[in-house]
Amino acid sequence: MAAFSFLPSAHIAPKPTLHFIKASTSDLPKTSPSPPSTKPQLPSHRPHHNIREEARLHNAATVTTNHPRFSAKYVPFTSITDPASSDESYSLDEIVYRSQSGSLLDVQHDMSALKHFDGAYWRNLFDSRVGKTTWPFGSGVWSKKEWVLPEIDDDDIISAFEGNSNLFWAERYGKDFLGMNDLWVKHCGISHTGSFKDLGITVLVSQVNRLRKMNKPVVGVGCASTGDTSAALSAYCAAAGIPSLVFLPANRISMAQLVQPIANGAFVLSIDTDFDGCMQLIREVTAELPIYLANSLNSLRLEGQKTAAIEILQQFDWEVPDWVIVPGGNLGNIYAFYKGFSMCKELGLVDKIPRLVCAQAANANPLYLYFKSGWKDFQPVKAKTTFASAIQIGDPVSIDRAVYALKNSNGIVEEAKEEELMDAMAQADSTGMFTCPHTGVALTALNKLRRSGVIGPTDRTVVVSTAHGLKFTHSKIDYHSKNIKDMACRLANPPVQVTADFGSVMDVLKKYLLSKSH
Repeated sequence: MAAFSFLPSAHIAPKPTLHFIKASTSDLPKTSPSPPSTKPQLPSHRPHHNIREEARLHNAATVTTNHPRFSAKYVPFTSITDPASSDESYSLDEIVYRSQSGSLLDVQHDMSALKHFDGAYWRNLFDSRVGKTTWPFGSGVWSKKEWVLPEIDDDDIISAFEGNSNLFWAERYGKDFLGMNDLWVKHCGISHTGSFKDLGITVLVSQVNRLRKMNKPVVGVGCASTGDTSAALSAYCAAAGIPSLVFLPANRISMAQLVQPIANGAFVLSIDTDFDGCMQLIREVTAELPIYLANSLNSLRLEGQKTAAIEILQQFDWEVPDWVIVPGGNLGNIYAFYKGFSMCKELGLVDKIPRLVCAQAANANPLYLYFKSGWKDFQPVKAKTTFASAIQIGDPVSIDRAVYALKNSNGIVEEAKEEELMDAMAQADSTGMFTCPHTGVALTALNKLRRSGVIGPTDRTVVVSTAHGLKFTHSKIDYHSKNIKDMACRLANPPVQVTADFGSVMDVLKKYLLSKSH
């Protein structure tokens, strides 16, 4: 490869010059036209066309003039909270992570163009794409492309048809342990790399793919990670043929999480620090090298993550649940859920949004402490070790986003101590789930709010499970082996050692069956 020159920092934006390009919409429909077909009408005897080629041919044959040009841009997050504060904006094709003042950016969609179609139109369109293999709409993220990254070419999208994750009725857990009849779990861990991070990374890597085709100065993509982000980034970069670089805190993530970026060919640095230290280093490195920053400081990821909220509404046939409980570490996800629900309300798909709960581990709880202070005094904390390793973050990047989401959804913050979250995980597993510790944090929050009467017995409540339990088998083994210091592991279910003779086996089985007969 030819030598390349290192460019100045992309963290502080240059003077903005780009704004929305408005399309003429004077004669566009304002009612509910039928959703456009998402299936290319091609001959059935086409043995040489893959689904990308089918989409390319379909798009070329169905160029329309009766749709507005949907678009989006970066704006300072402060202009979301105070629209009069700034007219600063940037094209999504610029490599920029913060505003001139240093604030976070947000992706702002041209809502006037989206509003040329009513809520019924969008509901029908999104529903028409579910379960299809049409590129790229087989993805739960890209089936909402117009609301995510509307200007990207389908050819530039890198997708593993992520999303469309299971929303299941936790009947026994709700009934037996909480006295609830309408408890649901949104299992975002049933995804390509086993966590919800796939939803955001498909958007980010797709945009990087587009930037590289535009000859923008991007050689690779890098992130600091407590595990799940690195797994998703390395997989999607591998699919795109883009180098990925991962900064991991040494000895702080599970082997199942560590092996994923290694297997997908990422360049992995194991660094003797915590996540916050890795985050500081990756910021400094991306300021000096042509490496695109993939952490949730980058607002593109939240555009993919918000589709999980839209999916929940879709899976409930566009009925709004009362509560949605989300584990929180770096705090981008709670804002992403709020953004998805809020867009659905603003565009007429639903008439309200649910109340949001952000659940934190007590060993990494700066948002919880801020909430308990009445939002008066935010102080980062030094995160202590927690089994919920992906949210072991003491200085969250998206603190302002999270506070905005919670205030605008009449939200609540709860915390879970280590024994509480591990017991909650084991209790949920005993009813047929196989949850991660982060879901244990969310379930603990639910338990506390249910016991206090904040959440009622008939409230439709969704707990967001952010990762698959198979990533955290070591913590489960330690729990059921009662091998965790200063923890009773009261729900442990270790195997029973028995000698290899019929009488001994029968004695053990009779004792077990007698205990269950009551």
